[in-house]
Amino acid sequence: MRVKANDILATLLAMGDDVQRDNLMRFFKTGKGEYGEGDKFIGIKVPDTRMVVKEAKLRVPLEEIEVLLDSEWHEARLCGFLLLVEEMKAALPKARQVQTTKAERREEIAQFYLRHARKANNWDLVDMSCPKILGPWLLYPKADGTMPDRQVLYRLAASTNLWEQRIAMVTCWMLIRADQYDDTLRLATILLPHPHDLIHKAVGWMLREVGKRDMPTLEDYLDAHASEMHRTTLRYAIEKMPENKRQSYLCSSARTVQPSNQQDIIDYGT
Repeated sequence: MRVKANDILATLLAMGDDVQRDNLMRFFKTGKGEYGEGDKFIGIKVPDTRMVVKEAKLRVPLEEIEVLLDSEWHEARLCGFLLLVEEMKAALPKARQVQTTKAERREEIAQFYLRHARKANNWDLVDMSCPKILGPWLLYPKADGTMPDRQVLYRLAASTNLWEQRIAMVTCWMLIRADQYDDTLRLATILLPHPHDLIHKAVGWMLREVGKRDMPTLEDYLDAHASEMHRTTLRYAIEKMPENKRQSYLCSSARTVQPSNQQDIIDYGT
């Protein structure tokens, strides 16, 4: 049985909590002049939104997911993106299937996501969607056996939209897990001069992920670029290094930014 977006929205609205709403609006910087200015929250914790997704997954057509992504409510958009993550999971080839299995469906989901990327207009919406939607799409062949063009990441990085730029960087998480680092390092270099703290953190986060799998590659990159990095980026990148190396790289950094209390790397289990 298909599930309608309006039914999902009604369920979400019934779950709202005023205290939680106020907390979320502060946490996600919805005040005047802040990056989430004007965003509206129902007041639902992520695990509760995930419960709604679990009940509805694979029964919500893309046109209904689009209704959720067009919603004024943050949690409705999150629900839409998480439903899209489930669609991509279902479109991945199973063990012993050829890798082109369901390639057309993966392409459809990825292109749908890209058309609606700006609806992921806060860091949680970006971080919980792009690695598990665009990441797998880029790692599996298309129906004709060729690989999807990763230039899409560079077009996103060149966007004037903060969230599309963050999508470009955070999508690399899945490439890193496949031991493919080149695009991460190139995109990091492109985004190093970016003025926004949320990009500084995303770049540093992805560099740290590279280091967790291949520390020499990270060290080579830092040897070449640490002096160009904002302090936040560098601190994220070197977090897992021994103290003596951390201090060495910190001393080499010439750029500083004001610290932020905003945590932009979320626990996907919460």
